[in-house]
Amino acid sequence: MIVIKNGIVTDPANGIQKQASLIIKDGKIEKITDDIKGIEKITSDTVTEKDNDNECTIIDAAGCIVAPGFVDVHVHFRDPGFTYKEDIETGAKAALKGGFTSVVLMANTKPAVDNIDTLTYVIEKGRKTKLKVYTCATVTKGMAGKELTDMSALLEKGAVGFTDDGIPIMDAALMECAMKTVVALDVPISLHEENPALITNNGVNHGRASEYFGIGGSPREAEISLIERDLEIALRTGATLNIQHISTKEGVALVRQAKQRAAELGMNNIHAEATPHHFSLTEEAVLRHGTLAKMNPPLREEADRQAVIEGLKDGTIDLIATDHAPHSEEEKKRVLTEAPSGIIGLETALPLGITNLVDAEQFPMDLLIDRMSAAPARMYKLPAGTLSVGAAADIVIFDAKASQTVGEFASKSSNSPFTGQNLNGVVKYTIVDGVVAYQSES
Repeated sequence: MIVIKNGIVTDPANGIQKQASLIIKDGKIEKITDDIKGIEKITSDTVTEKDNDNECTIIDAAGCIVAPGFVDVHVHFRDPGFTYKEDIETGAKAALKGGFTSVVLMANTKPAVDNIDTLTYVIEKGRKTKLKVYTCATVTKGMAGKELTDMSALLEKGAVGFTDDGIPIMDAALMECAMKTVVALDVPISLHEENPALITNNGVNHGRASEYFGIGGSPREAEISLIERDLEIALRTGATLNIQHISTKEGVALVRQAKQRAAELGMNNIHAEATPHHFSLTEEAVLRHGTLAKMNPPLREEADRQAVIEGLKDGTIDLIATDHAPHSEEEKKRVLTEAPSGIIGLETALPLGITNLVDAEQFPMDLLIDRMSAAPARMYKLPAGTLSVGAAADIVIFDAKASQTVGEFASKSSNSPFTGQNLNGVVKYTIVDGVVAYQSES
């Protein structure tokens, strides 16, 4: 048994936000209670912090928030094929340190997760960690955009969704076929929306940043055009579509309109992600941090950042996902046009949300927790994101007022523009299935 006392229990899925105690037994949530005397009796019966006779661990969460463990539906653990950047074990440690209890891996490994053998490898290796590791499979074979994978077989063997993340699917007819297939299978399809034909240099916004470096960059139209196309196909087919890492104000507006149209048709099939870096930074960061702030889609303008925040607030964007993208130091030291795009994000997601949304008075805490737990779990139909009685005890305990200087990553990589910054929000405990999987040293 674990008793978590004196914390602010916050469970958006059940509308709970109050000081209370939470009791965990046999790996599940047994009770959320205001019965102070009852909790005092349990804790007084436990002579030490962990009493072997009573088998009861007491966690004093005074000053902390007790919430459902976070769920990240867009991460890259680079395993198999690129394990010098990250592997499933180190990625799991980074996720747990960030307060995540469940993650969904992207399928752009080497080989790609377009076959049963690779899928099984990822799932089995994930089971050896303390984290709940799920994975998508690819939409197309070899992520070549030419032929669909055997989605039904991959789903049967454990895939939870489909994506060619990193490589947009340009064949509209094939995309429609893919969406019809996921409708029949009742799973989401998640899409990276950037038309490569419109991009001169990826990872840098076509605007002030590209002008500064004297390159062509990536224009907003590259994202807008594919979002527009795929929203239309999703509305026509009824597919559950997740627009990944949205970056433009026009893209946010298109998703808002599509959600309204879907509601009129009696559907709730349109979803969108925002990354912490897209609600925290603009293209000015590339001028300061160079390749460490290069990512796909790129950081845009302040109006785009504000549109992303507004989309998160009104539910147009219902998911916060990190797009955790580890790269080696050597790779990121290359010249801007040759360095790979992407940053790590699992360990900074919560503090960026607290610092740039909650503390900036853009966002209430319960909404931040919803976007990081309940909402992503709902889209992928994962058993997560709630503190309901009987649910798995997947819990994060964090101090929203404590500050930290970003650094000393659990990830194998350290490619982050936030290194050295002072941010609010420190994860104290991450609990998975009633077992403490991470505990802060401070």
